[in-house]
Amino acid sequence: MLGYHPTYSFKIIIEMSDDRSIHSAVANLYNTYPFPPEPLLDEPPPGYNWRWSWIAAYDFCTGRKPPQQEIRILDAGCGTGVGTEYLVHLNPEASVVGIDISESAIEVAKERCQRSGANRVQFQQMNLENAHQLDGQFQMINCVGVLHHLPDPTAGIKALAEKLTPGGIMHIFVYGELGRWEVRLMQNAISLLQPENYQEGVKIGRKLFETLPQENRIVKREKERWALDNQRDACFADMYVHPQEIDYNINTLFDLVTASGLEFVGFSNPKFWQIERLLGNAPEILAKTNQLSPRDRYRLIELLDPEVTHYEFFLAKPPLPQFNWSKDTDFLNAIPERHPCLEGWESQTLFNPDYELVTLSENSFKLLQAIDQNVEKQLSLAEMIKQTTATLEDARSLHQQKLITLIPNPK
Repeated sequence: MLGYHPTYSFKIIIEMSDDRSIHSAVANLYNTYPFPPEPLLDEPPPGYNWRWSWIAAYDFCTGRKPPQQEIRILDAGCGTGVGTEYLVHLNPEASVVGIDISESAIEVAKERCQRSGANRVQFQQMNLENAHQLDGQFQMINCVGVLHHLPDPTAGIKALAEKLTPGGIMHIFVYGELGRWEVRLMQNAISLLQPENYQEGVKIGRKLFETLPQENRIVKREKERWALDNQRDACFADMYVHPQEIDYNINTLFDLVTASGLEFVGFSNPKFWQIERLLGNAPEILAKTNQLSPRDRYRLIELLDPEVTHYEFFLAKPPLPQFNWSKDTDFLNAIPERHPCLEGWESQTLFNPDYELVTLSENSFKLLQAIDQNVEKQLSLAEMIKQTTATLEDARSLHQQKLITLIPNPK
């Protein structure tokens, strides 16, 4: 068994020893508290998550804009459709399928997408492990916050891997044990008190937080990290009274990745996983880390900075092309386009895909303006630079800050 999972003694759960009863308990939780409990809007959702944009995610995984936009996307464990809605709106040429174990969550997801105009989506109620029942394959699979709630995450990730087309990518989010240590303690405490149902579990949990001393470690962690979201009962229940949860560390995570048969592309927050961030001022120790495998280096990072509440990463089914654009000739010959996930454009000060504030120089701004109008012309970066006062360094800066994506020039 990977990691840990609590077994609750709710009267609604007779036996937790087999997969069917675990699935039933999880479905019951999300039928009681459809999750995520985000409000329904009569317009497209605000902002973006670049991990849900096919162009942005493919660019992250390969270094280039994908050659095709008319793809199929699977949202595996879609819940109330918050991510599904973004997948539809951020990928205007894609068709999307959402699956989830909870009938109530699916109904909310359908209403959410209908109200916001996300009309290129179909929903099916099913266990993730039964994804083989879906027709065809998918170029992109999104699985956020789901695998760690399965009785057998390995079976789940293998089922998804079978539905991924060669050259496709999979976006995954699972819990980390180090940053959720206090959550585990409260989960176990609530389960020992044997609530009758999930609603009583929420009441007991809230009473415990109200009663414990303010300097209590679990209380302090809740206040500093989770309290705002957990004002909503659905969020509190998902965190503290869930009947099935497996938390990971780097070692068990990569065991799961290996079992999937897919290739690890990278964490979607790569800056966190740079050892220089922690040991840059100790070059003699930093040098020792060069002898470690990537897996051991990641493990060292999470041990030294145990705030890891989750892992978010991409896997791929080979063959997946790679472009690094290190050669100036290749870089200048590429056809540039503005990155699809920017906030505040058209302005010299804007947010990049990671919502980091970027201020452009006058030359970089003019070059990005020209690139923004380059969709029809399909001119190379070299030609775009000639049309402006920008330089190669300005173009490199735009690319490094994820403000542009590149297409190999067929000429």
